[in-house]
Amino acid sequence: MATSRRFTLIIAEKPSSCQKIATALADGKVERKGKAGAYYFELEHAGKPMVAVPAVGHLYGLREREKTHGYPVFDVEWAPSFEASKTAGFTKAYLNNIIALAKSASEFYSACDYDIEGEVIGANIVEFACKAKDARRMKFSTLTKEELLDAFDNALPHLDAGLVAAGRTRHKLDFFWGISLSRALMSAMKSAGRFQIMSVGRVQGPALAVICRREKEITVFVPVPYWQVFALVKDVAFEHEHGKFDAEAEAKAAVAAAGKNGSVTQVKKSRYNQLPPFPFDLTTLQTEAYRAFGLTPTQTLATAQKLYEGALISYPRTASQKLSEKLGLPAILRKMSAIPPFEKLAARLLEQGRTKPHEGPNSDPAHPAIYPTGVKPNALQGAEAKVYDLVAKRFLACFAKPAVRERMSVQVKLGTQLFNASGSRTLEQNWFEYYAPYVKLEEMLMPPFTEGEAVTAQKVWSEHKQTQPPKRFTQASLVRKLEEENLGTKATRAGIIQTLLDRGYVRGKSLEATPLGMSVFEALEKNADEILRPELTRHFEEEIQAISEGGKKPEDVEGEARTELTRLLDDFRKKEASVGRELLKSFNDTARESRVLGACKACGKGSLVMRSSRFGVFVGCSAYPACRQTYPLPRECAPAPTGKECEKCGTPIVTIRRKGKRPFSMCLAPACETKKDWAKPNASA
Repeated sequence: MATSRRFTLIIAEKPSSCQKIATALADGKVERKGKAGAYYFELEHAGKPMVAVPAVGHLYGLREREKTHGYPVFDVEWAPSFEASKTAGFTKAYLNNIIALAKSASEFYSACDYDIEGEVIGANIVEFACKAKDARRMKFSTLTKEELLDAFDNALPHLDAGLVAAGRTRHKLDFFWGISLSRALMSAMKSAGRFQIMSVGRVQGPALAVICRREKEITVFVPVPYWQVFALVKDVAFEHEHGKFDAEAEAKAAVAAAGKNGSVTQVKKSRYNQLPPFPFDLTTLQTEAYRAFGLTPTQTLATAQKLYEGALISYPRTASQKLSEKLGLPAILRKMSAIPPFEKLAARLLEQGRTKPHEGPNSDPAHPAIYPTGVKPNALQGAEAKVYDLVAKRFLACFAKPAVRERMSVQVKLGTQLFNASGSRTLEQNWFEYYAPYVKLEEMLMPPFTEGEAVTAQKVWSEHKQTQPPKRFTQASLVRKLEEENLGTKATRAGIIQTLLDRGYVRGKSLEATPLGMSVFEALEKNADEILRPELTRHFEEEIQAISEGGKKPEDVEGEARTELTRLLDDFRKKEASVGRELLKSFNDTARESRVLGACKACGKGSLVMRSSRFGVFVGCSAYPACRQTYPLPRECAPAPTGKECEKCGTPIVTIRRKGKRPFSMCLAPACETKKDWAKPNASA
């Protein structure tokens, strides 16, 4: 069909969604034609010939019009991704496939994800590959057959010009910032005598600054001592009404003045409703999945995307906390009532007529909150099973009745001192049952107390404590912080954090700035601090939003960006040499730190470090030749310190990484008891 007569060409963003679109629209059989990486689907819809063809995300990217090596960089053009990036070679077959098909197409439909990135992907393909001025636009939030049919039959007559302009402008600004700032850092390092790949970007810089500023707060934090006084009455810990005492003598005086005998001076009970949660937006889903399962925001988004492509949940890249009646919520609940283990919960909601959800304040013009489609999952496993269960139960919980709880506050007087305690309990589970086991509430049952009742304290005591430093960000809490600061987008924040980890700027489950990351931050803070400020990034996000709404012209925003970036980098260039020296010192410190595996117990003076010989890599003492302690390492491995010592022999434990194999941890000592069960052939493999 594709080569014999004219047809409608439908462009999908990914292969998996392309097949679902073709299957949904086809009146009869769908025929797959072509080869892997260059295939398409032939079908008929309403008696008309059509072809659905997949992209693989962006088939076009930005590049310099003429290759340069300096900074800043502003002269850019759109080019095929495989030409713009060495890592995008796989996109060539997909692009050539679309170009060939477009020659026989009579009209075009964009069926890419309906957001700013999807609009850019579709618009670039239509303009550059298909050589067309416009296309009709399918708009959908799920890949269910019903919604895809509706999206085609009621397709918008044009691409969203505002979104296209805004998206292309964002790409340009990100390119300007990313290439120019990264080259500035590398040029500074080169001036100090070392070539080193480095990067920083329009959002990456402020995100790094958030982490580094928190690290500085932790570093300079000075704990302040304080004391608290408690009394144990009926096995309940009551706290002194004064709260924190600044001096130990004051706390001891309060203990002495309390004694053990007293009475109940006040009992208060109150009932209150705890409302159901809002439906998930992407950030809340990422935060909750991290809390419930330890999944990083990147892992959660990737998992949710798979569930979306499987037509199991709606489009995940949304900021909305609302579910419109137009979605047919009663019908979705009926479908959920046929899916174990949700059948009883969904059926109960329908019986009670509870088909209106408790919604949050945030909305998204493109997509509703995340919800299950009602399509029955087929043997989900691992992260997909977990995230689907979380989304499904959150959806159901939104429709349930508020939970009913009771709060009880009690005050007792011991001697001349007043003490308070409170507890809460759940009287009616309601939505708690729907969202189990993800409800995390502390149930503290208080024993009976009556006003005027005589009581005797089991004990009265004081505790010495210290104020604690602020906590480091987790990936989930940093995503939330970036959202609050309007840095990045719902679709990019997780990737920005992953980039910081990949560059070695931060590390750990609780995100800690590395010496290298801190050095980059301090160099920019001292010499180009506006790059790190959220205000500048936030300003341009607002400008991009204004473009999408028709209130700003792309050329005006790009012009302002050029002016700002040129001014910042002109000032940076004057300080390039000193910045380079600071960066080089930090890089060398980081490299030395990664070589130290632990203290040498043999001499008690040196450190165990990685060394090389003609026989390979081994571990030796830094105090050589005074100390000749050595340990063998597996062949062709990259050991990394863990900061832990073996429980059996006290020797440092290292993580061993080898190409193509899973990393593992081991004690350095060859004869350690922990290795007694190792098979001899693999002991040093």
